Amino acid sequence: MQAITTFNSDLHAVSRGWQLGDGHFTTVHAPFGRLRHWRYHQARLTAACARLMMPVPDWPALMVEIHTLLDANADQVLRITLVRGVGGRGYSVQGCSKPQVLLSVAPFPSNYYQWRQQGITVGVCAGRLGTSPLLAGLKTINRLEQVLLKAELEAQRWPEALVLDSQGQVQEAVTANVFWRKGSQIFTPPLTESGVWGTLRAWCQDYLGERLSLTDAPLSQLLAADEVWLSNALLGIVPVLKVVAASSANPVSATAPRIGATFTPDNLKITKELQQAYEKTN
Repeated sequence: MQAITTFNSDLHAVSRGWQLGDGHFTTVHAPFGRLRHWRYHQARLTAACARLMMPVPDWPALMVEIHTLLDANADQVLRITLVRGVGGRGYSVQGCSKPQVLLSVAPFPSNYYQWRQQGITVGVCAGRLGTSPLLAGLKTINRLEQVLLKAELEAQRWPEALVLDSQGQVQEAVTANVFWRKGSQIFTPPLTESGVWGTLRAWCQDYLGERLSLTDAPLSQLLAADEVWLSNALLGIVPVLKVVAASSANPVSATAPRIGATFTPDNLKITKELQQAYEKTN
């Protein structure tokens, strides 16, 4: 059985993680000792292990350790990180047969509940996602693009922001997936070249079924939508009320699109439907 580490004290055990970014993770909402949408998180970890050629965790042992770590009286966030572990020299994966599992918990960001109820304004990042078909969809531990995008977001004082790829197509938000509706049609990017396949995005796909189309679209198509929402495992379903342009006073974002849009709260029918369905799930 592979080692399970609940804190980062053993640098040797996670060396490929901090040297090469050779690993992946999932972040789970863990309210009062339970794991929301666990089957989606387990599926994500399993699929990522297959694509990255890593063994899957020992699930029963992992669950025992998780429930030992969680506080049944607290609203928490659980992060499960899988690192390839020690073995081959340099980039080689030969000999890396025992991945390390790292667990950490943190308080749940309570402002997310307010965002769900009231909606948020989002910006549009000037920074663009690069294409990487080998890693598209995966939540690897190399998040340098998101670090830079988050810095831009914070400089603009946006709660969240949309992110485009190098071709100007909408891909996601900095920490969430994005959906929009125009008339009776519902869209989300396919994320075949970049972005992260979020667990709540997977749940939305299952729930919406044939109503949802995966489509590459420019920002102008999203701005012309009737409603827009964001999703991730912690945010839940958050309505977007406005998309705003970047401040030209900030040099980091001076090249961001100078356009925006406002969405009517009374028109958020699919957002509200998804929110109600989400609250009924585990």
